[in-house]
Amino acid sequence: QVQLVESGGGLVQAGGSLRLSCAASGSIFSTMGWYRQAPGKQRELVASITRGGATFYAGSVKGRFTISRDNAKNTVNLQMNMLEPEDTAVYYCNVANFINRDRDYWGQGTQVTVSS
Repeated sequence: QVQLVESGGGLVQAGGSLRLSCAASGSIFSTMGWYRQAPGKQRELVASITRGGATFYAGSVKGRFTISRDNAKNTVNLQMNMLEPEDTAVYYCNVANFINRDRDYWGQGTQVTVSS
């Protein structure tokens, strides 16, 4: 079982930056990503990155957020710049299980709050 531990969330004013980090308990060969869920909204994929470095970004964050991973350290990061109040959510680290998506691995979540 893979364990994921997120860190880096917090309170920031609009226009500010935060860097989220996620550390995995073992080597990760699959795609890793960040999801977020705001109150009253569905969970959404924010960004993902394959082991080889191919990235995907939600349109709402493209150009502001950057996802990266360090396969040697088993970490994935999300650099968030020019934050907006609409970015406020709990952010979750994810490791995809493409054999069975119900068995994806998830971190505990870290709160990001952006004040106006």
